[in-house]
Amino acid sequence: MIVNNLIIKLKNRDQESINNAVNILRSLKGNIPVLIDSQVEVDVNSGKSTYDIILINKFASAEDLPVYLKHPVHVKVAEYITNAMETSASLCFEI
Repeated sequence: MIVNNLIIKLKNRDQESINNAVNILRSLKGNIPVLIDSQVEVDVNSGKSTYDIILINKFASAEDLPVYLKHPVHVKVAEYITNAMETSASLCFEI
């Protein structure tokens, strides 16, 4: 199994912007066949050095990642998040 984590710091870090981003990210779950599970969590600490949101996605294999990245639902979500974020970092690992 492959777990892909994406942490996101938004340009606008107000509660409404965070809620909008969370709702958009949660729309991935159940809409992309190769995505086994998707979890979205909000950071409970606020500060300049913290990130706002973590997206935790699980896939059966590494071969599923390119399928996921090209899926129309992911493309739409990625476009929104890319425009809303200041920065991001990812970590992908096998379990």
